[in-house]
Order: sequence, then structure tokens, then C-alpha cells
Amino acid sequence: MAKFDAKSLARLRDQEEVAIRTQKHPSLGVTIWVVVEGDEVFVRSVKGARGRWWKDLAAGGSATLEFAGSRLPVEAIPAADATSVARASREYLRKYRTSAYAQSMVREEVLPTTLRLEPR
Repeated sequence: MAKFDAKSLARLRDQEEVAIRTQKHPSLGVTIWVVVEGDEVFVRSVKGARGRWWKDLAAGGSATLEFAGSRLPVEAIPAADATSVARASREYLRKYRTSAYAQSMVREEVLPTTLRLEPR
């Protein structure tokens, strides 16, 4: 499993929102939330399995994260195991606790869309 360097992890940890552009739809950036737990980076679709960017990545495509003037090429690996899902959920609730939308990210129907990102 490839790991992000410490600088990238710190930047992602501090970033409130990132844009994601998938290989299949590179001209359409979608704003998403990203969380870092330990040395792992997680994302999930607030729209559940209906999210376009999530469908692209679930089909095996790659993506690019854009934030703070930089681009970070990534690939996604399903993180469906209960431990990863729980870790990501805790981090979503911690990081976005002041947002009215934080609970949307831990709804039962979005949990299966949890993905772990790795550098490409």
C-alpha cells in the first residue's frame, strides 16, 4: 500500500474541502470532504452510491485532488471493512463537528462508499 508523505497528510488534514476530478470526468471538479486518520486518507460520497465521482472511482478509475493551489494524483481503494469505516466516521464527526452537514457523512447509506486514497 502506497502512503502519502507527511507534508501531504498534514495539508489534507487541515484542508476543509478539496475538489476531486476523476479520470473519466476530468473537466468536472466536485467539492468533497476528506479526512486523515493516522496515515490514511479517507473520502466518501454524501450522495451514497449515486455520487458521480464515487461511481467513477468505484469502477476503477483514478482521480486528482485539487486544493490550496496544488494537484495530488490519487487512486482509490474500497475501505469497506468495519474498522476503516468506523475510523473514517469518527474523523468526519471530529473534523466537521461544527458543520450542520457532519451527520450526513455518517448516515448508514453512505458508509459503503468509504474509500481510502493512495498517491498515484
